[in-house]
Amino acid sequence: MTESTTNPLSGLWRPTQLQQMWYGSNSVQKHLLETLPSPSSKAFIITGNSLATKTPLIRQVEELLGSERHAGTFSNIKEHAPVAQLDQATELVGKDPQIDTVISIGGGSPIDSAKAVSFRLHEKTGKFLFHITIPTTLSAGECTIGAGYTKEDGVKTGLADTHLAPHVVIYDSKFALETPPRLWMSTAMRAMDHAVETMYHTTATEVPARQMALNAASSLFIYLPKYKQDPKNEEYITNLQLAAFASLGFLGTNIKGGLGLSHSLGYALGSPYGIPHGITSCLTLGHVVKVKAKDPASAAQVARMLPFIGQSRTGDDRADTERVGDAILQLVSSLGLASNLKQYKVGEDQVPVITKRATGSEGGELYDKVSRLVESLYRD
Repeated sequence: MTESTTNPLSGLWRPTQLQQMWYGSNSVQKHLLETLPSPSSKAFIITGNSLATKTPLIRQVEELLGSERHAGTFSNIKEHAPVAQLDQATELVGKDPQIDTVISIGGGSPIDSAKAVSFRLHEKTGKFLFHITIPTTLSAGECTIGAGYTKEDGVKTGLADTHLAPHVVIYDSKFALETPPRLWMSTAMRAMDHAVETMYHTTATEVPARQMALNAASSLFIYLPKYKQDPKNEEYITNLQLAAFASLGFLGTNIKGGLGLSHSLGYALGSPYGIPHGITSCLTLGHVVKVKAKDPASAAQVARMLPFIGQSRTGDDRADTERVGDAILQLVSSLGLASNLKQYKVGEDQVPVITKRATGSEGGELYDKVSRLVESLYRD
């Protein structure tokens, strides 16, 4: 069974293979070694250039592993995980048959790349790698069984397997202190995107998926403004990390299809135009929610979020869902993250291209709705 229903209330939740989720200051130092699958494990680190060259984080993990456990580091993963770097990383890991663990450090691109490397090696050897991830953004790639990467033509594609969910997630606020605040806050809006689209996803379960999504939205609305005022506060950081996990970490393995329209638009805008996914969520989510307000089934679920973001329900699901959309747009603005497609040099001639990518069609009611939405993204 893959469907859940709201009337009558029924569904099925199948958890991922996640074994441990550590959180708190210095969690990496305290717990990384004990999370390795065996005392003789050899681990390969996958990360990005900025973390490797502009912060001490990667060196700290290498030293923690020591020469016996550290098999190598690939630090050339770029935004949206281009396939060329993915090929290089896979080749390096494949050279050492003793490597049984991959450690991804960073945002969605290193995490997805580690998953893709594991998937590719499984195709050759029949074995998946044990995956430990140390996220430094709030994109929540650590919570899924899927991986996205960018093909040579610049379009993002993906793969999925129940064996790709990381086995261990370590949220360490010390590592997040190195993340630029604008990147941190924009990826938090990506987490908000997950929470909202989980609410109206037809195969998301009531418990734990939707219930945790509601709590995620609450924490994001509470702690993002606090973080903006005090970005070095590790309590705020940890609460936001847990909100990111709650936004997506309880979908399970029986989710069917993509999350929703905001995510589809994010993929249509992201890698083709070089727009970070956190920013795509800032651009699209509030507007998508207002479109969803016109769909009674979606509105009935999204309207439930109002009390969790500090407002009272009126009983009019459509009006309440529009208020959720307005609240999201206001939050984006208050964080200094409001923008438009002109700022990213996306010409208005791209509207039909973006709309087709997001909807998979060239006409019809949905196409027209999304086309109007995309047109609105060029306005301030």
